[in-house]
Amino acid sequence: MADVPALPPGGRRRPAFGLRPSSGRPQVRPALRPAAGRQEDLRCPPVVRPTGDDNFGRKVITFSCCRMPPSHQLNHIRLLEYLKYTLDHYVENDYMVVYFHYGLKSLNKPSLKWLQTAYKEFDRKYKKNLKALYVVHPTNFIKILWNIFKPLISHKFGKKIIYLNYLSDLREHLKYDQLNIPQEVIQHDENLRRKQKGKLPPVVKIPPPRPPLPTQQFGVSLQYIKDKNKGELIPPVMKETVSYLKRKGLQVEGLFRRSASVQTIKDVQKLYNQGKSVNFDYYHDIHIPAVILKTFLRELPQPLLTFECYDHILGITSVESSLRVTRCKQIIHGLPEHNYVVLKYLICFLHMCRWPLVRDLQAPLDSQRTEVSCESIYNRMTASSLACVFGLNLIWPSKGTVSLSALVPLNLFTELLIDFYMNIFNSRTVPGEILP
Repeated sequence: MADVPALPPGGRRRPAFGLRPSSGRPQVRPALRPAAGRQEDLRCPPVVRPTGDDNFGRKVITFSCCRMPPSHQLNHIRLLEYLKYTLDHYVENDYMVVYFHYGLKSLNKPSLKWLQTAYKEFDRKYKKNLKALYVVHPTNFIKILWNIFKPLISHKFGKKIIYLNYLSDLREHLKYDQLNIPQEVIQHDENLRRKQKGKLPPVVKIPPPRPPLPTQQFGVSLQYIKDKNKGELIPPVMKETVSYLKRKGLQVEGLFRRSASVQTIKDVQKLYNQGKSVNFDYYHDIHIPAVILKTFLRELPQPLLTFECYDHILGITSVESSLRVTRCKQIIHGLPEHNYVVLKYLICFLHMCRWPLVRDLQAPLDSQRTEVSCESIYNRMTASSLACVFGLNLIWPSKGTVSLSALVPLNLFTELLIDFYMNIFNSRTVPGEILP
C-alpha cells in the first residue's frame, strides 16, 4: 500500500536568548528549530526545563535562579520568549511549576519592571491549567514581591502558590528524583537544616518494596497482568476505561486534557489493585477514567513502546516526510507481540477519538467506527492534541527525563500512529487480539 503523505511536524521556531557581549548591546542569534535545539544553545546553564511528571501525569517545569547569569549579561527579553516557548508545549494540559529561589542575588536579579511585564505576558492561557506553583526556599524578597504584585494577582491564582522551606517537602507532591535539582540548591538546603538542628538530618532508610498483589494492575509489567488474568492480552483496567470512554466520553470537549481529584485517582487505583470492581458512574466525572488510563500507561515498568525504540522514534523527524508512515510501521512491527497488541488496541481507540481531519485520506473503516469518528468532532481533540497528551505516556528514556528537544519527534511519531492507524497496523494480526 502506498504511503499517505505525513503531516508536517509544524510548531513555532524556538526563540533563543543570548548573553550580552561586553558592549552591553543584546546579541541577536538566529532562532533554532525545536527538534534540533539544545540547551547549550542558550549559552548559559538551563534556567528553565521540563523535568518529568508528577504522580498523576501532570508535567513539571523547574526554574532555577542559581543558573541565571548576571543581569548585565542576560537578554531578559529573550529569556521571557524562551520561558513562553517552553510553557507553550504544556499549557493545553494541566502542569506544575517548581521555582528554586536560591541563587537570586543582586547581580542576576531582574528588575521589577521586567517582572511586571512577565506577569502580564503570562495571560490566562498560561494560568488556566497551572495547578500549582511551588516556591522553594522563599526569602524576604519573595514577601516584598508579593506585597507589590498582590493587587495584580487574582485570588484564584494566589491559591495556586505553595511555599516550601525545604526540598524534602517536595516529596509529598512530586516525583522528587526526576527534578534534576541543581547541586547548589541541594547544598543550600543542607546548610539550612544544619543551622536549624545543628546537624544534618538522619538518612531515611527506605523499606524494600512489597511484592505486588495477584490482582495488581498499576506498576507491574504487561506479562504479570496477563499471567494473573488467564492469559488475557489487554489489561482489565485498560479494557474497562476504554470501554467506558467509548460509550460516554467521545463527545466530551477536551477529553484527556483535564485532571481529576488526586485522592479519587488513588482510591480507584487501590480498587483495581485489590481486584475490586470499579463503577465510574459513581464518580460523576468522565475525566477520572481518562486519567486512570494515562496513569496505567505511565506506571508501567517499561514504556509500551519499549526503551529499545526510544532512539529510533527520535529519528522520525530526520526521515523524509513521505516515508514517515513507513518508518513508523517498521518500528511498530518490531515491538514484542504483547506490546504490539496492547498498543494497537489503544491507538485504535485514540483514532476514534480524534477530530477527523484526515479521515478522507484513510482507508474506509467499517460503518460503526465511521459513526464514532464523526461524533468525535465534539471533543475538539485532533490527532496532534491527543499525541501531546499520550506521547510521553507511551515512550520515555531508560535514564533521565525527556528533554525539550525530544518532544517534537515523540509527539510527531504518536500523531502519525493515530492519524494513520489503518496504514500502520492493518498488515499484522496477532492471535487473540481484540479491538475496542
